[in-house]
Amino acid sequence: MTAAPDILAALEPSAERLLKRHLTAAPEWLPHTYIPWSAATDYDGPLDGEPWTAAQSRIGAAVQDALVVNLLTEDNLPSYHFEIATRFGRDRAWGEWVHRWTAEEDRHAHALRCYLHATRAIDPVALERQRMRTMTTGFRSDQPTPLHALAYVLVQELATREAHRNAGAACADRPGRLLMTRIAADENLHMIFYRDLYADALDLAPDHATAALADVICDFRMPGTVIPGFQRRALRIAAAGIYNLDVHVENVLRPLLRTLRVATRTDLGPEGERARDRIGRHLERTKATAERFRTLYQRMEGGGRAAHT
Repeated sequence: MTAAPDILAALEPSAERLLKRHLTAAPEWLPHTYIPWSAATDYDGPLDGEPWTAAQSRIGAAVQDALVVNLLTEDNLPSYHFEIATRFGRDRAWGEWVHRWTAEEDRHAHALRCYLHATRAIDPVALERQRMRTMTTGFRSDQPTPLHALAYVLVQELATREAHRNAGAACADRPGRLLMTRIAADENLHMIFYRDLYADALDLAPDHATAALADVICDFRMPGTVIPGFQRRALRIAAAGIYNLDVHVENVLRPLLRTLRVATRTDLGPEGERARDRIGRHLERTKATAERFRTLYQRMEGGGRAAHT
């Protein structure tokens, strides 16, 4: 069994192989081609354009929340780059992956902000002030080992894919759907890189890797929690079905655990078995919590309908 401190060196051949596969699979796409520039008009300020008003937005409050959370999460890219560059290093395959991943991720915030500005979907002044606060706060994952860091980015990439994909599906216009689908496709390729890398980690160090995965799953927090007003926004996003505990369990955790064969592994020792049991108990608790929240969402929806009658 490979000890946890040596895992990055042991996984470097896998990282090199998966990076080559990623470079072949990842298509070039041009962010400017996804923006409805013809819909854009000047804003008030030095260009003496029209001020933004809430009536100009064509998307509902929950979708606005989802797009803002997604954008501000992407804005924190400098912190994420620092995290993975510090964790994985900047040499050889690991370093090449870190920089390639950063270059691909950098497109997301730029394209999404251009879309929101061009369509006047969001208050641009509030958005900029929130960007400043979010990036000033930064992000730290505080994962204790390289395996924990790998497990976190694995879960986070799939969660982010679902958040982007579902926000796009809820958009009121075709450009928004196309853009969010394109961004989600990037996140999916990033998830596949980490998923297959973690599968190799499980083969190299099954007990350590299962324990790290259990730690991350049982205490997972999205990187967007540093965003101003995140909890209030997250509740509306969840109530709208864009991203909630049901989505997290059924579209993120269960597919990952199934693909990684966590439930069927036969090479686990006592530590790995305990970790696997922890994951199972966590899924059951989360399922019960999701059921309670569904009742809350139904009450919220019913209250919203009553307020409009």
